[in-house]
Amino acid sequence: MRFFDRLARGVILGGACVGLAATAAGAATEGRPPNFIVLFCDNLGYGDVSPFSPTVHRTPNLERMAREGMKLTHLYSASGVCTPSRAALMTGSYPRRVNLHKNARGGGVLQPVEPIGLHPAEVTIAEVLKARGYATGMIGKWHLGDQGPFLPTRQGFDSYIGIPYSDDMTPREGQVWPDLPLMRNETVIEAPVDRNELTRREAEDAIRFITAHRDRPFFLYLPHAMPGSTRAPFASAAFRGKSRNGPWGDAVEELDWAAGQILDALKRLDLDRHTLVLWTSDNGAPRREPAQGRNDPLGGWGYTTAEGGMRVPGIAWWPGRIPAGTACAELMTLMDVLPTFAGLAGGALPPHPIDGRDVWPLLAGRPGARTPHEAFFYYQTDQLQAVRSGPWKLYLSLPARRPAAAKGAPEKKAPPAKAGGAQPARLYDVVQDAGETRDLAAQQPEVVAALMRHAEAARTELGDVDRPGRGQRPAGWVSDPQPVRLGRTVP
Repeated sequence: MRFFDRLARGVILGGACVGLAATAAGAATEGRPPNFIVLFCDNLGYGDVSPFSPTVHRTPNLERMAREGMKLTHLYSASGVCTPSRAALMTGSYPRRVNLHKNARGGGVLQPVEPIGLHPAEVTIAEVLKARGYATGMIGKWHLGDQGPFLPTRQGFDSYIGIPYSDDMTPREGQVWPDLPLMRNETVIEAPVDRNELTRREAEDAIRFITAHRDRPFFLYLPHAMPGSTRAPFASAAFRGKSRNGPWGDAVEELDWAAGQILDALKRLDLDRHTLVLWTSDNGAPRREPAQGRNDPLGGWGYTTAEGGMRVPGIAWWPGRIPAGTACAELMTLMDVLPTFAGLAGGALPPHPIDGRDVWPLLAGRPGARTPHEAFFYYQTDQLQAVRSGPWKLYLSLPARRPAAAKGAPEKKAPPAKAGGAQPARLYDVVQDAGETRDLAAQQPEVVAALMRHAEAARTELGDVDRPGRGQRPAGWVSDPQPVRLGRTVP
């Protein structure tokens, strides 16, 4: 039996999801399959919102969402940077499997006028649900390729409005990039877009989409552009200058407002008991001086393989189906969204291997439900850097190297190299020690050996640095990429 086929058989964490089981499992409510909404923030940290950590940010709508739903306290992105994490969400596969773990220049994320993108042969969540008769819409930041074959409208979405890459990817010295475009489907309708208005417009467009499709099953993917990647995030006039944490706090509080507006719309339209909403982030908050976002109580920062880089806050909400006021400490990943939604909608999984698993038993609060993942792998661009199984996370002994160049942030520096230029293996119990402060490698040699075996299996299937994996698939490629400009429809 191949390694990744065995993942569904594993039982990992000792702590099951806390709360009563949902009264019913399965897809349909009164014969209708559920609607799905994914609210996906950019660079928002685990400690940035009050359901997960004490914070200066006011996030009452997320507190309400957590009271009415389930907090996911061990939810992982598949990368510490945004293109790979979004590829994993959309395809249910590790970024290295779909070859979107780095850009054409070797950096961590796609840039404007990039020749690569999500391969048209990959099957996205939108395509799975579209085949089941769903209306599919995307609003927000795509970042899986700005060329025609890679756009959302070629990857299963009926409609798209948003920016094709990060908010900081604007013209600058040494970079002949176009003005940041706002696209509707495949045409640029504004450039440069007013970034202060993005969150407000995303929420309003989301409510319009929900209202327009209230009478049929729908899937809405809303990857917010904020807090984003600039050193001074953007917010509309109603929020700008109003928080206690400068522009970062302004952006976070407007994102909370947006989530509240969408939940209120679902209730107003009598769709709340028909709709599963997942709110989360693509990766942890990046390190800034002075600090802006926070990942407390997790250790480390976004753009890395630390817990603070790849464990993300998550709330699952579906009144009547997901038990209210609960928390789940079982390991889940953003790769699980595709197979979970497919199972609830009665859809078919992609014909090729994926790495996500159906975690509906966890979301439904079924007694005794456990994570389906035997192991989880932390990649930094092309390098496997850590592996988790159960409560244990092993940082592998690796040659020192610079982390991925992500989103133009200059502060991402490699940690100091140890003797011989290598980082020693380190082992943490990330259930009891989320801050990764107590290295237990010397006390737990058997655990280290077991995790090393998992790591070798990942190298065989997914690859590692220059070693190809037998399960890798190609990224998409265009030979003559063109800039996305105002008034231009992408060919």
